[in-house]
Amino acid sequence: MNKFVCIALLVFSGSLVGQTLPEGFVYLHKSAPSIQKELRYLSKNNFIGKPIQGYQRSNIIVSSEAAKALKKIQQILLTKGYCIKIFDAYRPQQAVAHFVRWALVLNDTLMKQQYYPEVSKAALFKQGYIASKSSHSRGSTIDLTLVSTATKKEIDMGSTYDFFGIQSHPFYKNISKKQKENRMLLRNTMLANGFKPFENEWWHFTLKKEPFADTYFNFPVH
Repeated sequence: MNKFVCIALLVFSGSLVGQTLPEGFVYLHKSAPSIQKELRYLSKNNFIGKPIQGYQRSNIIVSSEAAKALKKIQQILLTKGYCIKIFDAYRPQQAVAHFVRWALVLNDTLMKQQYYPEVSKAALFKQGYIASKSSHSRGSTIDLTLVSTATKKEIDMGSTYDFFGIQSHPFYKNISKKQKENRMLLRNTMLANGFKPFENEWWHFTLKKEPFADTYFNFPVH
């Protein structure tokens, strides 16, 4: 192939779209195509209200080890009438930096009523909702929920994804019995298959034996 054609395949609208993933990373849809996705940070439907830097295409990228575990979990859940739906997985460091810059602009509260109505934006760092580094950038952290295969809708978890508040803590008490059961179904399935939870967010899990425990990557989601 002509070298200029090769370059053209790599460059489109100022971003790299033909590049391969770093060794040890995979596109999840190639190994587990039935897993659903809604990559919120590629859209305006997130706590900032704008697409996030570093998200270029609607692909779920994870470490190879995380992909194997998620494929197994999906197979287990399908037998119970549920399907995994992923909101975020690998997150480039440039996206984390975008969060940090946004958090410092205190008057930018476009999505406050939907995502953090009871939390002051000035307190987001102190309360741990925003940080300069994220386990997502190591490639083995997943934000997810469950969808009923019967209704094709997300099951009720008692709070929405990325809601900043105590309502999102996994063991928050002021939700219904069914909502608690739904959270525990997700949590117990993830824990039984190699993931550990984050105690402030019912949707957030990291592979216990993550392969890149000390490395924060910055390649885009492409």
